[in-house]
Amino acid sequence: MFRNVKRFVIGKPLKTLEASDQALSKSKALALLSSDALSSVAYGTESITAVLLAGGAVALWLQLPIALLILLLLAAIVLSYRQIIHAYPNGGGAYTVASKNWGPKVGLVAGGSLLVDYMLTVAVSASAAADAMTAAIPGLLPFAVPLSLVIILILTALNLRGLRESANFLLLPVYFFIVIMAVTVAYGLFQAATGAIAYHAAAKIGTDFSALSLIFFLRAFSSGSSSLTGVEAISNAVPNFKAPKEKHAATTLTMMALILASFFLGITFLSYWYGIVPNSHSTVLSQIAAITYGGHGLGFYLVQLATTLILAVAANTGFSAFPVLAVNLAKDKYLPHLFMDQGDRLGYSNGILSLSFGAMILTVIFHGSTDALIPLYAVGVFVPFTLSQSGMIIHWWRLKPKFWWGKAAINFLGAFMSAALVLVLFATRLTHVWPYLIIMPAVLTVFFKIKKHYDAVSKQLRLQYLDQNEQKHPEYSGSTAIVLVSNLTQVTAEAIDYAQSIATKVVAMHVSFDINPAKEEKIAKQFTANFPDVRYVDVHSSYRSIVKPVVGFVTKVSHQSEKINHSVTVIIPQFVPKKPWQNILHNQSSLRLRAALSAMDNISISTYYYHLSE
Repeated sequence: MFRNVKRFVIGKPLKTLEASDQALSKSKALALLSSDALSSVAYGTESITAVLLAGGAVALWLQLPIALLILLLLAAIVLSYRQIIHAYPNGGGAYTVASKNWGPKVGLVAGGSLLVDYMLTVAVSASAAADAMTAAIPGLLPFAVPLSLVIILILTALNLRGLRESANFLLLPVYFFIVIMAVTVAYGLFQAATGAIAYHAAAKIGTDFSALSLIFFLRAFSSGSSSLTGVEAISNAVPNFKAPKEKHAATTLTMMALILASFFLGITFLSYWYGIVPNSHSTVLSQIAAITYGGHGLGFYLVQLATTLILAVAANTGFSAFPVLAVNLAKDKYLPHLFMDQGDRLGYSNGILSLSFGAMILTVIFHGSTDALIPLYAVGVFVPFTLSQSGMIIHWWRLKPKFWWGKAAINFLGAFMSAALVLVLFATRLTHVWPYLIIMPAVLTVFFKIKKHYDAVSKQLRLQYLDQNEQKHPEYSGSTAIVLVSNLTQVTAEAIDYAQSIATKVVAMHVSFDINPAKEEKIAKQFTANFPDVRYVDVHSSYRSIVKPVVGFVTKVSHQSEKINHSVTVIIPQFVPKKPWQNILHNQSSLRLRAALSAMDNISISTYYYHLSE
């Protein structure tokens, strides 16, 4: 049944040779990897104006210079990541760049930040989509968090179906949003230029006011910079592109940046021109739509629909970039190797599922509040921005290619602005971003423990070539098999026969309780009668424990076997029901025994399976 459900949800398995068919074209990659960045158009301008409004409506003109400054930062980041794509085409983005140029520890800060940030991407996007739904249907407000979780689950299932199918699904909402926003911005600017919509700005550009200060300006700038989250996703997912991968990835990044810059600047200008003031009843974008289209007509509702759709699918950027980043970390032994395993549909299923689980936890913890998540979200992405761009300066200094000074200057500008933003966020939004100071040390600790374990295992398992003069381990002179006996049944008899075929010495061990001594005595007599050549040992347990007596007996036999140079194998008989659901009708003591015995040295564990016919 589970197999059928799995096939229905994610589809039939794909062959390894079909991996090339899953590679992304530029149009599909734009839909799959740009949804997060493009969705920030829905809240970027509003994030700026919400902060500026604290200084009064007269401060709203500052949204224009702030928007231009953000676009300057966007240009520096995009140019830097184009360089990263060509310099490090195997993906990993900021993690790879920081690791190669700053060292592994700094790289882990970048990688860990991005892993958490992608979880926040999914949580923020799903929560924002749920907010858009509840704004359209107020009756759904009590179910905002469950709605967010449902959105995450749907996107999880979609991504488990593979890159190509998830990209095909995203083509409609992403390109629908691009078309609707392009029409809205162009139509709004046309009406402003022709005078069809009069100038209603709250204050002229350059108007002075008492609340203006550097901290006030930087706070608004840092809030608006949340529009740049998701820009780095393409550099992390270069391996997913069709060949030539670097060229297609760089082109897609440029296309995304141009669309994002056009929409962000256009919406910010219309917000200023229309004199829009943020309020709790209507978003800045919905107010722009209402004024542009002359009320709540078809155009207004198309903008609302497009916004809801892009916010819902924006989380998919995290699903596309997180697994590839996790693969790079796993290759370097900082994450479990299972993240390198490809699923039935050739996607990195374990990475997708881990991202989904983490995002749902964050959604529940923060109660689906985008206001609480976005500042932490911004820190998580601007720290890697800073490390990757500063790392590229070292990269150019080391290689010194043609025009390297110009390339390094671009990276310096991006690194400086990104670092300044991180400092501003901590200085002005500490109440929102302080969890980063706890999360990152915890993530780094996990990385180091995983690395330490893999290094220790590698050292222990490395094949050692012995010199001829070095004493080799003596070969075993025999073998002892311990068969665990519960009752004298057909499965026990066959397990004893199997033990006699592989061992020179067989011991049957039974654990007895105080419940029915007569029954225990009967089992011992029957066993001796049927297997006179096998030593039968009855270990008494007054506390009805099976595991402890077995471990104690096996330990004793193991010590004795070392003296006579015998190997020791513990054989656990187990019958297997015909139908899987029937397992719940039987105790699973064999599972507990295997778990306990697996921790012991110098013994082997074997399970003898007896398959039931009914």
